[in-house]
Amino acid sequence: MFQKRDGDVADAVADAHRREWAYVLAATARVACDIDLAEECVQDAYVSALEAWTRVGVPDNPAAWLTTTARRKAIDALRRDKTLRAKLPLLVEPVEADGNEPADEDAIPDDRLRLVFTCCHPALAREAQVALTLRLVCGLTTTEIASAFLVTEPTMAARVTRAKKKISGARIAYRVPEIHELPDRLDAVLTVVHLLYTTGHTAPSGDALVRRDLVDRAIALARMLQGLMPDEGEVRGLLALLLLTNARASTRTAPDGRLLLLDEQDRTMWDRDAIAEGGQLVVDALHAGRPGRFTLQAAIAAIHAEAPSYGETDWQQLLGLYDALMNRWPSPVVALNRAVPVAMVYGPAAALEVVDELASDGRLDGYRYLAATRADLLRRLGRLPEATTAYRQALALADNEAERAFLSGRIAECAGPPV
Repeated sequence: MFQKRDGDVADAVADAHRREWAYVLAATARVACDIDLAEECVQDAYVSALEAWTRVGVPDNPAAWLTTTARRKAIDALRRDKTLRAKLPLLVEPVEADGNEPADEDAIPDDRLRLVFTCCHPALAREAQVALTLRLVCGLTTTEIASAFLVTEPTMAARVTRAKKKISGARIAYRVPEIHELPDRLDAVLTVVHLLYTTGHTAPSGDALVRRDLVDRAIALARMLQGLMPDEGEVRGLLALLLLTNARASTRTAPDGRLLLLDEQDRTMWDRDAIAEGGQLVVDALHAGRPGRFTLQAAIAAIHAEAPSYGETDWQQLLGLYDALMNRWPSPVVALNRAVPVAMVYGPAAALEVVDELASDGRLDGYRYLAATRADLLRRLGRLPEATTAYRQALALADNEAERAFLSGRIAECAGPPV
């Protein structure tokens, strides 16, 4: 151990919360056998860390210290109150609970992935499964989850609360799913991992464009899934999507932190090994059967990654893939992203019609990329006063400082040099 100042200890605890929450909660849940108790004990462990680390120093392995502390708190709580299991919903059923054989926990080799599958319980609505898992297992804030779902923070907080109440009120028995149950939960698990990645890929707020801890955690979970279910096409598709998207991570910002768009990025610096691996996974996923939404998104990412330059991108093929994705997953966000190849194939005026139609139906109200996309199309059409207004709308919705700086720059460009 080593000594640190109070402020440094607070930073160390905050860093451990970002990096280790999922590990600590998953390990504690196996001892507590209860989702609420596990969460409470983990929170208490982080509070204890502030006092203990200030007094004796930050441990060499903060995750191990936090896990040991949280598990001890869970064991103490269970000893103090033997009726706790009757009062709170079970996370993992005792093997004698229903007379069935215990689940094969070794089938899911990682505690974090095991808890993701466990929380994606089919008795909950899909959005509740995903939101609850992102909150409890992945450690995302309610604000970050709300941003991923395109809803307000109070709306998302209510969803998470309702999900917890349903678990408690209906006494839903949570247990590690057996291997034959995994496919029924797979789509929700894939959605969790994808949303975890996208939240890290472009952080909803803060100074940095990327949250590497979330990106790395999502890719690690995707690789575990690939090892667990190697024959599932959508698992391959998800891993391919993350690898292909992450391959250009080092070129998304300039050395001064300025946001760089796809046409500005130095493709010679892209991770060619990741692109090769992702491309092969796309081919394998496409051969596995009818492609799902993650495989189609990965195919789109592969075209971008393999194009020699922005201008040489196969926009017509991209448009076809977006059409297929819209048929498979008719999401307004997909429709908005489809406007990019529409603009390249048919021109910005045609794309603007698509974006204005999306704006009129209200599903993307408050979504900063709707306003930003509309602003870019108006700029390309030379309608600079309207573009400025749209950029200002996007700026008002953006909390990430890199994005705010980019939008402010666009506003200045549209305004032109001072007279």
